Amino acid sequence: MASTNQSPFYIQAEKKFLSAQGNEEKLKWLEEMIRECPKHKSAEAMLANLKTRRKKLLEKIESSKKTSRGSGQKGVKKEELQAVIIGKTNAGKSSLISTLTNVHPQISEIPFTTKTPVIGMMNYNGVNIQLIEVPAIESEYYDKGIVHTADLILILVDNVKQIDEAKKRLENVSAKILIIFNKIDLLNNSDKRKLDARLKSQKLDFVMTSAKTGENLDELRERIFASFDKIRVFTKEPGKIKSENPLILEKGAAVKEVAEKIFRTFSIIKETKIWGPSSKFPGQKVGLNHILKDMDVVEFKTR
Repeated sequence: MASTNQSPFYIQAEKKFLSAQGNEEKLKWLEEMIRECPKHKSAEAMLANLKTRRKKLLEKIESSKKTSRGSGQKGVKKEELQAVIIGKTNAGKSSLISTLTNVHPQISEIPFTTKTPVIGMMNYNGVNIQLIEVPAIESEYYDKGIVHTADLILILVDNVKQIDEAKKRLENVSAKILIIFNKIDLLNNSDKRKLDARLKSQKLDFVMTSAKTGENLDELRERIFASFDKIRVFTKEPGKIKSENPLILEKGAAVKEVAEKIFRTFSIIKETKIWGPSSKFPGQKVGLNHILKDMDVVEFKTR
């Protein structure tokens, strides 16, 4: 995408950097880009820009580590998108995180089995979302520090009474809340309809699901991502396929915000095309102020 003559190794590292989800992974590929950056005079500005980006990324990583240390839990590093699962003991928190992520905590009917946070990563259509199960809200091990720094709180319940009990633990919490009513495999269709109507009457943001049978888990994954108010935007080079993993941007983001993540200056951009929900037709030419939508693909042609 850039205007200098990069090696295939640099181009590959740049692709990996753009599709990286966590800051540590971004740093790894950014340092590879610096190593592979051309050393001739015309690339000096490009190299300086890469080093500036590395400095800012290191500062961001260090800031994230300080936030993690502030939570009182060693090793809990906040990722770009983070959701925390809270609820009473035996509500099914461990079963849920095991079903949604790559971790398999101990699952037991014995109360208060979970004594430390369980961290997993849920992949939703190329987007990595960090899920953390914290010990039961009535447990002495419950960690409100992690809860207060989360982007999204998932209240897992298996009866309506538990919703208010959990909310009492969330005073002064600014994160969005999504209620997950678990164990609906134990209800018949009539009871499910009544429960759905009752929750809607309370104007709650909820999903009814079963970690045991997998019922409505796809809807749950979709609702979790939607709760962050983010959009996924893919990039591509002219004549090539789109990137494997998307950039994560705020809703209402414009093309220029994608460009800012890739280029040092907008002046090298000759032409921009888009495909996807915000385009009137495939390959539409747009300006930097064009507002993007979820799942758009952006292509930059440089001078």
